[in-house]
Amino acid sequence: MSVQTSSAQVTAANLESSDTSSFHEMNSILSSMKRAHLKSGPADAELRQDRLLRAIRLLKDNRVALAQAMSEDFGHRSTYQSMLADIMTSTLALQHAAEHVAEWMSAETVDVEQGMQARIQPQPLGVVGIISPWNFPLNLSFGPLAGVFSAGNTVMLKPSELTPRTSELVAELVGRYFDPMEFVVVLGDSKIAQQFSSLPFDHLLFTGSTAVGKQVMRAASENLVPVTLELGGKSPVVIAPDADLPTAITRTLTVKTFNAGQICLSPDYILLPQGSEQQLIDAAQKFMQQGFPTLQSNPDYTAIISERHYQRLIHVLEDAKQKGARVVSLAPSGEVDFDASSRKIAPHLVLDVTDEMAIMQEEIFGPLLPVKTYQALEEAIDYINQHPRPLAAYYFGENQTQQAQFANQTTSGGLVINDVMTHVTIEELPFGGVGASGIGAYHGIHGFRRFTHAKPIVIQSKEGASSQRIRAPYADKMAQLEAFLSQ
Repeated sequence: MSVQTSSAQVTAANLESSDTSSFHEMNSILSSMKRAHLKSGPADAELRQDRLLRAIRLLKDNRVALAQAMSEDFGHRSTYQSMLADIMTSTLALQHAAEHVAEWMSAETVDVEQGMQARIQPQPLGVVGIISPWNFPLNLSFGPLAGVFSAGNTVMLKPSELTPRTSELVAELVGRYFDPMEFVVVLGDSKIAQQFSSLPFDHLLFTGSTAVGKQVMRAASENLVPVTLELGGKSPVVIAPDADLPTAITRTLTVKTFNAGQICLSPDYILLPQGSEQQLIDAAQKFMQQGFPTLQSNPDYTAIISERHYQRLIHVLEDAKQKGARVVSLAPSGEVDFDASSRKIAPHLVLDVTDEMAIMQEEIFGPLLPVKTYQALEEAIDYINQHPRPLAAYYFGENQTQQAQFANQTTSGGLVINDVMTHVTIEELPFGGVGASGIGAYHGIHGFRRFTHAKPIVIQSKEGASSQRIRAPYADKMAQLEAFLSQ
């Protein structure tokens, strides 16, 4: 493990992940940060804005080096995708918070009777822990800071070990831009992450798989640490009979090819009206010809993050073939479907799928897209409701009655009609899951509230009328109480 311990440098502790001293070192840092937070008192609006703006400067000033580090970690990652999804999106979230933090901090006055005064005072929680994943290593580390810093908290970050160059560079840069009592980065493997999730934070945010999310929640419960879990699941795309199918598949594949489908909100399967399969294939092939005339040498197409994930996706694809699926590769003419040396996998449509196939049982997190057909919209709705609630659902169709039916009869973290993933780009909307896809939401003011304690404050009147009614003797108050209850 290595831990950022000063504003100027990163100190390598070089501890084995099984060594309990790593836990004690992290706990010592957390204790120091908690003491500093209490000693300094709640951060004012100016300090909160300053922290948000420093995070923006860190990202903008070092965007080239950060994009290069991410590409090296992936084997190859589109520079445009890194600049857009990790740099720009994060800075927009931080900027939005910087512009509104003074407004969000204002106490809310509550109307009360009998001469009392009451207000709800937003209060910082303290030190927030963030465990971020590899697929968007900056977006999912710095995006949450919009809520964490605007709420007046400080932060300990554990970035993914699957993006070591990016994580090490982030640790180094945080040391330049932040005091160690404001922002600390902890580096290490998955066992260090397990220890990190056991620390007594004031709040813990985890982004990752549902399986690991259960472990994080279990560890946090030992200290009664409140958690926000941003998980995943199988987000469906429902194409209604009245939908413009070429538009639907174009917008679906736009996201499915972004980051090679390695996105928690990526479409995980399509529910398609029976008989539309060939139209879907034709539209998908046209999309690929226009957007990705080449793949293996194309700088716009991202590799799979690791050999293990690459092999997992190939196994899922082969399992579907063996169990009777019809696989349609969208690789450009003359190119291989996938290449172990580049770890690039072409998008594949997988038709005639069944629930016995691994591709329909686990989150894909790659450029494979199963297609399941239905005869009536109710059948598609029933299928979604028979499975764990997804992080997002996507519906394509123009009939407003059917749009409302789908919205009312399915439950998902978010719903987008006639597009895919658009909701996550709107900072004023809460982003989060439901059920197996997550607990809690953030973004914009919802992030501020997520990392804030809404503290009720009451100032009693001089007369103290409200407390008089519970003071004995009660006999002279009984008639008044009976009169009220008999109304």
